[in-house]
Amino acid sequence: MATTFHAALENLRTTRVWKSIFRRGPAITNRTRSVAVFGNLFLHWLPVKVREKSLRVRAAYYLGSLSFLLFLLLVITGVLLMFYYHPAAPNAYRDMKDLRFVVSNGVFLRNMHRIAAHLMVLLVFCHMFHVFYRGGYKPPHEFNWVIGVVLLLITLFLSYTGYLLPWINWPSGPSRLARNIVSAMPVIGSKVRFVALGGNIVGENALLRFYVLHVVILRCWPSFSSACISGACRRMAA
Repeated sequence: MATTFHAALENLRTTRVWKSIFRRGPAITNRTRSVAVFGNLFLHWLPVKVREKSLRVRAAYYLGSLSFLLFLLLVITGVLLMFYYHPAAPNAYRDMKDLRFVVSNGVFLRNMHRIAAHLMVLLVFCHMFHVFYRGGYKPPHEFNWVIGVVLLLITLFLSYTGYLLPWINWPSGPSRLARNIVSAMPVIGSKVRFVALGGNIVGENALLRFYVLHVVILRCWPSFSSACISGACRRMAA
């Protein structure tokens, strides 16, 4: 039984999917240690030694790092905005007006959050285009490319759900687009639409659901999945 399991595991390790996710073995030599540093999200910012040509400033320099820093800025400003926002239909738009006319530096805080969101979408698009242009989706980097596409979609959903929160022209504009997109799904479109809106009409239930998506689910899921993937990679490589 153990021999069969070991043989099956060895066959699994030879597949393209496995090599795309777990691309290196244990770090026991200088080369494997360097590869482990360059492949780590945090350690590759301050490596022990780097190639001189990698330090040259290019058009696509630090696109991924800038996107991550913008994400941190969005988290900080978003938490501050949560102190002045109520996810309820009568109060959401009033809170936006209070941020502009009542709260000290409220306009600056909201504009910083809004502009950072626009810049993050732009930089993530540019980063994905640069990776695609340089062939970063080819073996053995398919897994990284899939993760990047998923994070791009999450970035777009974060931007869209945040755009809906001020409750400006909700029943006519953005909500109609959301309803049409969800309803177009085959078989389960109507059920998903009912769950997303919290009913058959656009109201407080829909606003509350998009608020939870924006501040909890869409932000926590990529962090949790990335931590699980990194932990699994370290355990399998050891």
